[in-house]
Amino acid sequence: MKKRPSFARRLGVVVLVVVVIGLGILAWYATRPGAFAFASGKTVALDAYDGHPTGVPADFTATDPIARGRYLAEAADCKSCHTAADGNPFAGGRAFKLPFGTLYTTNITSDKTTGIGEWTDAEFVDAVRNGVGRRVGRLYPAMPYASYAYMTDADVLAIKAYLMTVPAVERVRTPDTLKFPYNQRWLMAIWSGLFKPGKSFEPIAGQSPEWNRGAYLVEAMAHCGDCHTPRNLLQALNNAKKFAGGEAEGWTAYNITSDKNSGVGGWTDDELAHYLATGHAQGRGTASGPMAEAVELSFANMTPSDIRAMVAYVKSVPAIATPDLPAPKSEPAPADPKQGVAANVDERGKHVFAGACASCHDWTGVSPLSPQATLTGVRAVNDPSAKNVALIVLGGTQHAVGGALRMPDFGDAYSDDEIAAVSNYVTARFGGQGSSLSGADVRKLREMQ
Repeated sequence: MKKRPSFARRLGVVVLVVVVIGLGILAWYATRPGAFAFASGKTVALDAYDGHPTGVPADFTATDPIARGRYLAEAADCKSCHTAADGNPFAGGRAFKLPFGTLYTTNITSDKTTGIGEWTDAEFVDAVRNGVGRRVGRLYPAMPYASYAYMTDADVLAIKAYLMTVPAVERVRTPDTLKFPYNQRWLMAIWSGLFKPGKSFEPIAGQSPEWNRGAYLVEAMAHCGDCHTPRNLLQALNNAKKFAGGEAEGWTAYNITSDKNSGVGGWTDDELAHYLATGHAQGRGTASGPMAEAVELSFANMTPSDIRAMVAYVKSVPAIATPDLPAPKSEPAPADPKQGVAANVDERGKHVFAGACASCHDWTGVSPLSPQATLTGVRAVNDPSAKNVALIVLGGTQHAVGGALRMPDFGDAYSDDEIAAVSNYVTARFGGQGSSLSGADVRKLREMQ
């Protein structure tokens, strides 16, 4: 009679199979396309390239090293994440609410106890480019070190030199509240090994100097993909769908590929440049949420040549259609409030719009007060999820971009059901496809803010 394998032996085989499958999955993820996989041409060493892709641009005339460091810090959008709503610039404490807990950003002022005042150059570079902090160890990829890894050490240290001139603020880091196993920072060593680039930016010889400058700005400094590229199951950027749309702090970060309907392929270069520099493009919309913050604190401070370089790079990314995003409706709605919306749309939405919205946005969607308040052609009101519409109704506009009037917040004035109703009314009246947001959906959006 044949002897059956022992339980321990069978368990060992099962464990081995699971490990092999797991390693295979990790290997598959690790070999997915990188940030520049779509671009043709061979890379060359930075010091062998006859161009100016890193550092400050040629049309940045200040020669003071601190001014140059400030420019790079603004291009990298450091202030946005490291400043709490009620706090001092760069003193940290901003909360990032995730499905598995909340992360709080760190103090990067020159304070010697709670900031970076005692950090060496090597420690600062290690944190920015490798995701290893002096006090906490491994950093989570909410700190976009997988993008900053493309930065040169010289640019990182120029940023540090500027930050050391920021007034010191003593602010102890707020502890994170992540659930197990997400609170295990050592796991980020595995994540970094799989997804963090191993070297800084290398220009592509077959591309123009403007394109390479744009590539460095978009991928390394501004880390646009962290919001506009969807993520895989391990929360790394899925560059097979590069710039096809993602999420940022609960907001939808829309498709910015060259697709003409759901991306920016139908935008002219001038329209996209104006949007980046001012937060508004006529007939396209006005930035809100995290994008408005990026414009105010980062893009609006960049030189015209850098904005053009970013446009050149973004417009070169191949088109990927987002099937659930219809092309924006460009025609104004009827001026008569009784026309333009199907009878089955919740009547409460119309009442809220009449009381709180129509005076600025008009029943046609073409604002009589400011082009920035025009709804016609705006991507968010042509998004059948209506998520961004609801978020801006809840929180208003916190960042004045492009000379826009600040929209007040209505989160305390209306219930979840009323905000859902007005959001659905807006998409039905001014968009190409109505939404069906519920009060429960709005409640979840409130909790994320």
